[in-house]
Amino acid sequence: MCVAIGLTLAIIAANGVAGDRGLIQTVRMRHERQQLADAIARLHEENRRLALQAERLRDDPAAIEEIARGELGLIRPGEHLFIVTDRPVPGP
Repeated sequence: MCVAIGLTLAIIAANGVAGDRGLIQTVRMRHERQQLADAIARLHEENRRLALQAERLRDDPAAIEEIARGELGLIRPGEHLFIVTDRPVPGP
């Protein structure tokens, strides 16, 4: 009788630690939940930043020019483009 009770308690304890809803699974789910919450926060921030950028591109012609110059390398008529590279100066 005492052995059966002890065995039952051991099974219940093991299930409480390692079962489907046990301590290990609970800790794992909390960690995953935190990772997902962090990812959602990052996506909200990126969404906010992109919305501001889209609004700026709609309302500010200088923003379009900035992107055209920076990402596409475009220049205005009459401007000259100089590309500076770090090269060692040849000796005498």
